[in-house]
Amino acid sequence: MELSCGVEGSAAAPPGPGPPHPAAAPAPPMEGTEEYESLPSGASLGTHMMAGAVAGIMEHTVMYPVDSVKTRMQSLQPDPKAQYRSVYEALKKIVLTEGFWRPLRGINVTMLGAGPAHAMYFACYEKMKKSLSDSIQHGGNSHLANGIAGSVATLLHDAVMNPAEVVKQRMQMFNSPYKSVLSCIRTVQRTEGFGAFYRSYTTQLTMNVPFQAIHFITYEFMQEQINPRRDYNPRSHIVSGAVAGAVAAAATTPLDVCKTLLNTQENTALSSVNISGHLSGMLNAFKTVYQLGGVSGYFRGVQARVIYQMPSTAIAWSVYEFFKYFLTKHKLEKRASL
Repeated sequence: MELSCGVEGSAAAPPGPGPPHPAAAPAPPMEGTEEYESLPSGASLGTHMMAGAVAGIMEHTVMYPVDSVKTRMQSLQPDPKAQYRSVYEALKKIVLTEGFWRPLRGINVTMLGAGPAHAMYFACYEKMKKSLSDSIQHGGNSHLANGIAGSVATLLHDAVMNPAEVVKQRMQMFNSPYKSVLSCIRTVQRTEGFGAFYRSYTTQLTMNVPFQAIHFITYEFMQEQINPRRDYNPRSHIVSGAVAGAVAAAATTPLDVCKTLLNTQENTALSSVNISGHLSGMLNAFKTVYQLGGVSGYFRGVQARVIYQMPSTAIAWSVYEFFKYFLTKHKLEKRASL
């Protein structure tokens, strides 16, 4: 994922046949146009954090209506008025029966969490990837390093994002009793305690660690295939991000269904299997999902999840790589003008 070259189009054209004329000898690179990776410091921590924050906010907000649909489609015992056959049908039905803005309910808490969560996520990933790759393959691209770096970065990301996920998913459910994000936070805190905001944290990690490992390995593999020089190439970042998101999303849907159940504490579903109080723990969630839906229950909402993740990860990577490129280029130009 590292940008390994300077501004696109700045490379000199290859010489024609025959011995080169002395006058045609390539001029030494001007200051400020050297290759990105040849810089002593590379992209700064601040650059990674800023690019990551913007990418995270864009990723979660642009596709938020589809995320709302995914949450509802993962309901194990949905209300008859909230049963949908497709993402399009769900969005249309929600807008027509509940109002135009209903699919965006809870987006504000997601934006508040996504910025800092993704800032730490990408900064940690970049730092660990470089350190581990240097150790494992002496600076080369190591898929093992990519997977480990992505997994560790997820620990930081989810620590920030998990409470936002709990509030967001409760706001997204059909007939949600909460009037606002603040009302939801206060009610959950008062009735279930602070621990409710982290009830699904272990499940979230159990899902996101393999998700991000698959995601980063697939992204870096795709980059090796279609962008081996690691130029700033928007098309390659979009395609690689979309493929990585689809593969990782499909593979981890069962865990996402369990996470949604723990976050929403779906009363109708829990009552039908005689569970009183609050459901907690990944194993209990797995057993409950199987009791209610069998094996197919683990794949509820898989279509919505893949449709959500493909553009989401494409947006995240393309925005992240653009801002990393833009901010680094700006610093180089500023340095050259001094």
